[in-house]
Amino acid sequence: MASHRPRTDTKARNRRADLDDRTMSFWAIARLIFIEIVILALTAMSTEVSTLCLSPVYGSIPSSLANSLAMPSPQLLAPFQRLHIRLPGIIAAFLAWLSMTCLSRTNVVRLTGILPIFGICVPTIQAYLFNFSSNGPKVGPIFTTLLTSLPLLYLSFLSFLDVGRKLWFTVGGVDNLLPIFGGLRRWQVCLTIVSYGFMNSIQYVASVRISQLIAVWSGTSALFSRFGLQAAISIFFATLERSLKRLAFVGITPLLHIIFVNPHLPLTYNTAVLNATLHAEGYSLVARQESLTGYISVLDNTRAGFRAMRCDHSLLGGEWLEKPKRHSSVLNEPIYAIFVMLEAVRLVEIESSQSMIDTEKHALIIGLGIGTAPSALIAHGVHTTTIEIDPVVVEFAYKYFNLPRNHTSIIGDAVEVVGNMQTPLPNRKTYDYIIHDVFTGSAEPIDLFTAEFLVNLRELLSPEGVIAINYAGDLLLPSALSAITTAMFVFPSCRLFRETPLPIPMGKEDYTNVVIFCRKSPGPFRFREAVESDFLGSPARRQHLVPQHEVDETFYGEISRGKDKIIRRGQTSGLEASQMRSAMGHWYVMRNVLPDVIWENW
Repeated sequence: MASHRPRTDTKARNRRADLDDRTMSFWAIARLIFIEIVILALTAMSTEVSTLCLSPVYGSIPSSLANSLAMPSPQLLAPFQRLHIRLPGIIAAFLAWLSMTCLSRTNVVRLTGILPIFGICVPTIQAYLFNFSSNGPKVGPIFTTLLTSLPLLYLSFLSFLDVGRKLWFTVGGVDNLLPIFGGLRRWQVCLTIVSYGFMNSIQYVASVRISQLIAVWSGTSALFSRFGLQAAISIFFATLERSLKRLAFVGITPLLHIIFVNPHLPLTYNTAVLNATLHAEGYSLVARQESLTGYISVLDNTRAGFRAMRCDHSLLGGEWLEKPKRHSSVLNEPIYAIFVMLEAVRLVEIESSQSMIDTEKHALIIGLGIGTAPSALIAHGVHTTTIEIDPVVVEFAYKYFNLPRNHTSIIGDAVEVVGNMQTPLPNRKTYDYIIHDVFTGSAEPIDLFTAEFLVNLRELLSPEGVIAINYAGDLLLPSALSAITTAMFVFPSCRLFRETPLPIPMGKEDYTNVVIFCRKSPGPFRFREAVESDFLGSPARRQHLVPQHEVDETFYGEISRGKDKIIRRGQTSGLEASQMRSAMGHWYVMRNVLPDVIWENW
């Protein structure tokens, strides 16, 4: 009769492993602690870079909220966001502690052993999941986070707690040097809290520093891009794998995919792979670069014949590549009517009997985009100054959209720049026209819609000056109502115009662009009749230059001059939930403008 090997008791195996741990030397302990600190730091950076990689596919707001799993109820989880507490980390830490309590030592070791391989695979898994982004900006980011960042966090915490168990039997359990913890389980609870605190701190620092690093060094190397950093982190995880056989068998495929196939890495070969995919959809990548406000790229639609610039999951503008036939157009035709409507600041009639000609007037543009409005004002001879925070946007506007250089270009934060312009009269420079167009795709920068900032802009207007403020979003949301109310509170005379006609009947959403034209002087105003020279030979300007779809401010019952709806500096947190809903609506609009494959492959 065949003999059977006696089954080893799990508790006995764990006891033998614990006895082996007691023989560890000081240097072995130091080495274990150092490796675990490196793993926690790599994981923290990996989760933050993964969030950045979600932005071109879903937008920055849905991506950042997914990192805290706050999408379903942002109001309830707002305190967590203010404290920079990330729920995936809390969930992963709890699951790791639970695993240490419920699983055998052998199973824990097996789980922690796959950590390096999973870290290598995260970029490939994430790139593959982008193909399912059509599920929407709510489900997509969370689903991707649950399958990438959350398991990586869990494995890292589990590895840290397993080392903590070794240290307990090496130091605390034998020599009784840590009596205050009262036992191994309490010791593990303390380690869980410590590891989460360390991880969350690294994540918070990484969320700020990584973006700054990309902004400063973008364009110098493929490494200093969001996916370049993600690829580098995955390679660091590969160095933690002790088994070269398993690394060669399992890890080589995702590493090769990152280096040669993944379209998100800005290397020559990867860009060729990206263009091969885009060409099948009738598009071609002209240029791309990481920058201060996000992932910037220029795309050509080779079938329809237009060029567009994107920032993350939004279009900053676009124009047709060929000028219309039978028209003496001075500029290329814009593909969006809203940018043409902003130029109507020139058509507002003034009361002065000595109206200046265009060559005697000055304009200030807040937010550049591709330069549609500035190019038109320059073509009319207006002395134009632009303020744009993103240097790559400025560079691409010059290089790929023929933005004229005969104007003053200021690169910087508009809040700071405009604040520095508030010099005492009569030395303060004033402007006849101001165009305020700062939409970035995920949401309007709230600081540029506060009463304080708009007051500074009002002080820069000449006595009969005009400002045009573009707001894009769901006009039924509190953020839109507050922005409109704030403008009406700051400026004594305003009129509102929609890009599209008012929907009848009104639905639950009203996502569109609205331009608020305001004057510094009180009293009603009107637009003069446009003449041929105003159109610059452009069919788009002939059709859309004069604002058409005016909105009576009383239509929106909540719009009033009440101070309770005014956006004040430092008091904008209440609008965050509204901005999230607006960002969701914008995501669906953009998916109707360009096909999914464009956004998914960057």
